[in-house]
Amino acid sequence: MEEKILTGKKKGMPMLLLILALYALAVAGLVWGAIREAKAEAAWFGGPDALAITVIVVCIIWLALGWIFLCGLKVLKPQEALVLTLFGKYIGTLKGEGFYYVNPFCSGVNPAAQTKLNQSGDVDGGAKGKEKTEAQAGGKKISLKIMTLNNNRQKINDCLGNPVEIGIAVMWRVVDTAKAVFDVDNYKEYLSLQCDSALRNIVRIYPYDVAPNVDTTGDGVADEGSLRGSSEVVASRIKDEIQSKVAQAGLEIIEARITYLAYAPEIAAVMLQRQQASAIIDARKMIVDGAVGMVEMALERLSEKQVVNLDEERKAAMVSNLLVVLCGNRDAQPVVNSGSLY
Repeated sequence: MEEKILTGKKKGMPMLLLILALYALAVAGLVWGAIREAKAEAAWFGGPDALAITVIVVCIIWLALGWIFLCGLKVLKPQEALVLTLFGKYIGTLKGEGFYYVNPFCSGVNPAAQTKLNQSGDVDGGAKGKEKTEAQAGGKKISLKIMTLNNNRQKINDCLGNPVEIGIAVMWRVVDTAKAVFDVDNYKEYLSLQCDSALRNIVRIYPYDVAPNVDTTGDGVADEGSLRGSSEVVASRIKDEIQSKVAQAGLEIIEARITYLAYAPEIAAVMLQRQQASAIIDARKMIVDGAVGMVEMALERLSEKQVVNLDEERKAAMVSNLLVVLCGNRDAQPVVNSGSLY
């Protein structure tokens, strides 16, 4: 379905004035016809006035059916569109702010008008917002603004089989109203389902954290890609995946962002212990490296300044004591030797 933009339809104000003028003329004609008919009936040998009766009938018909032409008046705000059909046939789309007049028998089509998702423009926590949403529930206008879909958190297994919870926010907009309305059943629900599917497809490629021998790019070479460390790359791939699916629905994906990422509750505690153990090991390695360097520096300084001459046995004892002091978790308890070492 190709989108067709209707132009030259911004004639709402002249048509409104014309309809109101015809209503005023009909009221005046009705009064004139009634007065003329009354005079004709009051005459001595008078009879029905054909002209007066004709005017009265025409004015009554207009007053009864003239409101139909008011149905052709359409008002659009900035970044709004209206898809029009005439007896089931697509005739075009109105785009851009303005006061339009179209065939009064045309009807607007928007299958997603009453669909409420967790996204901007669809939810409002306040009572005032609820009244506004209910008042606009029957509207058929399509918003062309950039919308934000905050998809629900999903539990997905990463490439190592670890369950993780992840949520994304997708910025999108409608670019082709005809495809959005006629090529899919409900473009909002279609977008939400495609976001869920794309998220699962991409998350299954990556580990939560950097893991050895894992290929996330598909080039056959292990890399350091991960959900936690490569969030920008993952979000970009999710965006491209969603765009490839929703292009046929006339939607454009502006951006996709990861809003929540964590291990699933059933393994969160175990993974936390693993991270803590890894952090403790890294810290111990750093402490040992620093302690060895300090011991080496102490021995070199003592030897250079000839403060004391130590044989290999005493050096070993000194190294042992220094390492215990430097690598211990508690403060050292000093011992003062007041006698000889022998």
